[in-house]
Amino acid sequence: MNAAPATTTRTQTVDLAIIGSGSGNSIPDDRFAEKSIAIFEEGIYGGTCLNVGCIPTKMFVYPAEVADTASDGDRFGVHSRVDGVDWPAIRDRVFGRIDPISAGGLQYRELECENITVYDSHVEFDGRDDDGNYRLATADALILAREVVIAAGSRPVIPPVIASSGVTFHTNNDVMRLPGLPRRMIILGSGYIAAEFAHVFGSLGTDVTILARGPMLLRKLDVELSTRFTDIAAGKWDVRLNRDLVAAEDLPGGGVRLTLGDDEIVEADVLLVATGRVSNGDRLGIDTIGLALTDDGRVEVDGHGRTGARGVWALGDVSSPFQLKHVANHEQRVVQANLLKGWDATDLETFQHSVVPAAVFTHPQVAAVGMTEFEARDSGHNIAVKVQEFGDVAYGWAMEDTTSACKVIADRDTHQLLGVHIIGPQAPTLIQPAIQAMSFGLGVEDMARGQYWIHPAMPEVLENALLGLVF
Repeated sequence: MNAAPATTTRTQTVDLAIIGSGSGNSIPDDRFAEKSIAIFEEGIYGGTCLNVGCIPTKMFVYPAEVADTASDGDRFGVHSRVDGVDWPAIRDRVFGRIDPISAGGLQYRELECENITVYDSHVEFDGRDDDGNYRLATADALILAREVVIAAGSRPVIPPVIASSGVTFHTNNDVMRLPGLPRRMIILGSGYIAAEFAHVFGSLGTDVTILARGPMLLRKLDVELSTRFTDIAAGKWDVRLNRDLVAAEDLPGGGVRLTLGDDEIVEADVLLVATGRVSNGDRLGIDTIGLALTDDGRVEVDGHGRTGARGVWALGDVSSPFQLKHVANHEQRVVQANLLKGWDATDLETFQHSVVPAAVFTHPQVAAVGMTEFEARDSGHNIAVKVQEFGDVAYGWAMEDTTSACKVIADRDTHQLLGVHIIGPQAPTLIQPAIQAMSFGLGVEDMARGQYWIHPAMPEVLENALLGLVF
């Protein structure tokens, strides 16, 4: 295996090893004070969400929203504009907060948690020793662990053409730390990362070209939302659909050139690759402990977070089909509780994945929970569907909204919500009542008429959608 040291300079035996410092870092609390613990992190301490994902991206999204609002004032009679953007100031505001949190988390574990040792290196399994401990090898250390939590996260997918070309490119790992705002950017990809960064850079002044392999953007969403978003995006950015990447190269004077099918050429100052993420499970040597990856590359777990190797647990992006921080946090709490109860406990906590929401902080914002209309029909449900336009409620009038909508899907027989899909301002906030209703089994009528809806606030769009369902 790749990580096995030629000459081991350090050996440690621990009760628990945690691979990854994202959600896995939250496992050790006061209840684990008597356990010896090793935490492995080869990247920036704190994981993807804190350092290169959810949190910094949303801190960039907010000034992008401010810029959009200022640029759109004329239609409300407010003559406002964006005179300029101080990219270094925006960047430094974000990482001036993020970097100290990361450093502080590492310092806390290293200096204040006497039972925890942090290894800042890559680690892989190297089978088990004669006592049944799992062998975990870094470049210069061997750790023997009685139990292991795999929380190693995921990494960006790099298309073969890009990887083999030697072209200069960025991913979410580094694009937010660019020294300056690029004049032109190519974004390769059509999912949520591509959509969010198109919003950030486009709103702040970059000319954005999106290259999508498929026929629409955000195509995993309900077709109502993905179609609307693709149409809106095409009016904001240079969106090119159904494109195949053939070649990539750096330009002599700086910048990149991509060659697409039919010899179509696209050039820009910066290339951002946002073609998805893949589990890091293939980098851990799990075959040496008798484990294999799922067809889509994840570490397989049962409903309690247990892998097929006794004493080895997994959570988050490395094992979950949901690459979402709130899911990883939930799974962390389940695995944490189960570690304390024990592998063979009869009352183990269980992952709850029946109602998992997601949001895309692009422009307009998008949020979804439950089934799409196609999934609901394909599952055999007798469904009722209502699409409620924002522009048909009072707050929508205030915003002069012409593109936003709330789509609700319910079962005609049970009157339970099956899915809710929103595109428009504050969609991730607006959808929360629907998440609550679906989580606790609240029926459509009770949800719509069993509570007050503040008039004329934006949530009336959800209220009216519910009232518009015909059973």
